[in-house]
Amino acid sequence: MSSDPEQIVIVGASLAGLRAAETLRQEKFTGRIVVIGDEPNPPYDRPPLSKKVLAGEWEPDRIRLRKPEDLEALGAEWVLGAVAVRLDTAKREVELASGRTVEFDGLIIATGGHVRRLPNQPDWRGIHVLRGLDDSLSLRSELLPERRVVVIGAGFIGLEVAATARQLGCRVTVLEGAEAPLMRGLGVEMGRLVARIHPENGVDLRCEVKVARFVEGESRRVAGVELEGGEIVPADVVVVGVGVSPATEWLNDSGLTIRDGVVCDATLCAGVPGIYAAGDVARWPNELLEQEVRVEHWTNASEQGAAAARNLLAVARGATPKAYAEVPFFWSDQFGVRIQFLGRAQGDEEIEIVAGSPDEKSFVALYHRDGRLRAALGVSRPKQLMPFRKLLAERATWEQALELVASFGS
Repeated sequence: MSSDPEQIVIVGASLAGLRAAETLRQEKFTGRIVVIGDEPNPPYDRPPLSKKVLAGEWEPDRIRLRKPEDLEALGAEWVLGAVAVRLDTAKREVELASGRTVEFDGLIIATGGHVRRLPNQPDWRGIHVLRGLDDSLSLRSELLPERRVVVIGAGFIGLEVAATARQLGCRVTVLEGAEAPLMRGLGVEMGRLVARIHPENGVDLRCEVKVARFVEGESRRVAGVELEGGEIVPADVVVVGVGVSPATEWLNDSGLTIRDGVVCDATLCAGVPGIYAAGDVARWPNELLEQEVRVEHWTNASEQGAAAARNLLAVARGATPKAYAEVPFFWSDQFGVRIQFLGRAQGDEEIEIVAGSPDEKSFVALYHRDGRLRAALGVSRPKQLMPFRKLLAERATWEQALELVASFGS
């Protein structure tokens, strides 16, 4: 007879881990929950780190995901400031850097990711990355008016940092190796179109440039960035924003399949009974997108953490788990413009602007291929954009998408 596990361990105390713990209780799990997190802070919201917190408009207390009493009500053991270093799937235990081992009957891996660094990136003063709260506060202290700030990487985090720094009065240069900013998320055409707000607001945005090395100033402080070709871009502050790597190094000898993330099946099971993954660290076949993906967005972490918890309990209780096949959704705020995206751009879609105007920084663009709607981009048009999430989930045709556009009116 199937029954609930006695102890479920969640490794990762950010959004995906928190939602997993909450969902276990919502699903009437009464056993022990242990949540292990490598940061000493209780769960907090990460999107404001590059915007409101970085700008000094919000303090850390403002971004807590839950009040202390709400976390206490979960009845979980919170093991914070603890780094997981090894998973033994045979003994069913997690080993921490402190030497402590935590046994589990069920496990949810939600360790997120680490920021990537450039080759030979030095540990000098003035060089920053942005992933956690401490990173944001450290960088914030350096964003003073007229400071020369160089951001390496024109993805969403890099451009959010650039916008915040510019609004604080810094002189900002963004360096990107690809042919267009935001290319990974929006594709070349829309990436260029959306990122126009940066030069319009005084940011020097350069694409197709390669960083050769960092230039050292006095007292081991960065003084600039040298490009291939010899040009030196002066800098008082450098922010490296070149992406995230899934935090899987502690799983290298676990026997799980690791390939740019923890490889799972469609239900988020990591290949060993009772072990699931969620959030930035999980790679799974999304049946809706018809491909294996790893998604690094807030909405995915929240929804996937809950789905992993439900499926873990479903299997333990003898029920059928459900495939996780949600429509990816992310957003970004830059210079007062809200950018939202539904689905996943592959780069081979046709793109049509169906409402509004890029010149007004307010429009909706749809991505389609083979007669089917594939993705949707909204710039400062959330009410018109969000209904397309339902259409994408239903695998809507291009004709059905145009019917929804017709309902917008003039």
